[in-house]
Amino acid sequence: MKDFIEKFAEAIEVEDVAALTAETKFHDLDEWSSLSVMLTIAFFDEEYDKQIGEKDIRESETIQDLYNIATA
Repeated sequence: MKDFIEKFAEAIEVEDVAALTAETKFHDLDEWSSLSVMLTIAFFDEEYDKQIGEKDIRESETIQDLYNIATA
């Protein structure tokens, strides 16, 4: 999980990685924007060879939710 959080934070350009946990609601992050959605899609493709859509991201609330998709 720690590795996922670090890579996710890098992908969406979060500076304070230490503040992120599995329970963090990523939609509430100051850095979260429409560009972050595209960056998250690219992150899943590059790091996990998984296709994730905007709907999956919209329906996810926490970093744990995204991690569950990545590792499913």
